[in-house]
Amino acid sequence: MAYSLAIFDFDGTLADSFPFFLQAQQRLADKHGFARIQPDEVEALRRRPVSDLIRNSGLPLWKLPRIASDFRTMMRDHAAPIPLFDGVDTMLGALAARGVRLGLVTSNARDNAERILGAENFRRFDDVDCGMSILGKRPRIRAMLRRAGVGPAQAIYIGDQDSDGEAARGEGVAFGAVAWGYAAPDILRAAGASHEFARMDDITTLLAP
Repeated sequence: MAYSLAIFDFDGTLADSFPFFLQAQQRLADKHGFARIQPDEVEALRRRPVSDLIRNSGLPLWKLPRIASDFRTMMRDHAAPIPLFDGVDTMLGALAARGVRLGLVTSNARDNAERILGAENFRRFDDVDCGMSILGKRPRIRAMLRRAGVGPAQAIYIGDQDSDGEAARGEGVAFGAVAWGYAAPDILRAAGASHEFARMDDITTLLAP
């Protein structure tokens, strides 16, 4: 299947931000009164849907926007640079060179995404939708398809969580699941992954052969 639009998640897909997330989660848990993630829980948590994690943490849903805002601020002020996964630069360059339109949909802040990606990588994206949305990613994917003039069958959404798969499937878009992000592969398969990427260059092989 040839895809003319590739929409990417950011954290855990392009940016290796999970180590920072674990550090930030400790501070946010103390501030907002929900359970800390313990080091020995991490692997088991990767095998559970995001909805279960939120429910079992004791985190009230109404606090999510405030917590997400605090997280983005902490990332902006973080002194050590958050790295991209190996091969992101090459992969994005190859897709852009083959004429694949690139989109970015993330709950992270635009300035964080631009700083971590770097100016050259950020310019490669034809459409960027950043920031927290209480409606989730489905309407954002739908809007990006509309702006690109692309039908769902011509697009793929690439991410690392089961919620990414649910959003993609809800809009009739293929879900490309990466193996290097937050959720374990079996969780992503259960979320309806159309393609599984074990390495970054697997994305290039599929989209820009």
